[in-house]
Amino acid sequence: MLVANLQRELELEVWERLDGVTDPELDEPITDMGFVEQVEVTEARAVKVAFRLPTYWCSPNFAFLMAFGIRREVTALPWVVEAEVVLNDHCFGDKVNEGVNSGRAFTDIFAEYCDGAKLDEVVETFLAKAFDRRQETVLLGLQALGHTPDAIVAMPLAELRQVTFAGEEELRQLPRYLDLLQARGLASEPADLAFPSWDGDEIAPHELKAHLAKLRSTRINMEFNGALCRGLAKTRYKEVEIGPDGPQLIDFIAGRVPPREDGVTAS
Repeated sequence: MLVANLQRELELEVWERLDGVTDPELDEPITDMGFVEQVEVTEARAVKVAFRLPTYWCSPNFAFLMAFGIRREVTALPWVVEAEVVLNDHCFGDKVNEGVNSGRAFTDIFAEYCDGAKLDEVVETFLAKAFDRRQETVLLGLQALGHTPDAIVAMPLAELRQVTFAGEEELRQLPRYLDLLQARGLASEPADLAFPSWDGDEIAPHELKAHLAKLRSTRINMEFNGALCRGLAKTRYKEVEIGPDGPQLIDFIAGRVPPREDGVTAS
């Protein structure tokens, strides 16, 4: 029992680390998106993480970024001796699995299997979108609290850290926005402006409305793609809610109840 409890605790640690891996296009954790299929920890402290994407043909760029993100987060745990990442049910699965578990440099593998795409440029594109989405949420939250455009664009980082937001989305996105600000080097000191553009430019008060319109366009696109991904995943893997009394005839007709491994429909 003690061993089982310890193993469960280690698995939970892995799940917590996986919360830090996002779908690069959507800026949502792969755990929230339901992409992670299995986390297994052996007594020898070897970790296996299996994941799957909404469609068989999801972009190899996304698949590689998520696979290497999983490996990065898992191997950051000090007790992990060995890590294996497995992408299931994907047209590029064999190449992704070989690449992520080979020990070769990520940049080399990415360029080889992704038509020569430069990793830095791809990551930059996705980070810019994530920045826009996070910043918009915080800006709208400040507007809802009554802050004027002049006060918002002039707000230093120290002041933003003291703002008390009430909305769930603002509370979720604020620390993520602050993390990206610092990682990008856009703001780290208390007196630094809290709301530069992704390119590091200051935003004038009269430009805030147009800036917000641009951020809104990015968010709508990401939300649409997110809804599409979730819908495709549910359709592909038959992840449909079954009523409390178990499956009914209509569930079998609609194919909502998958067959068992022995080929017999579940009952």
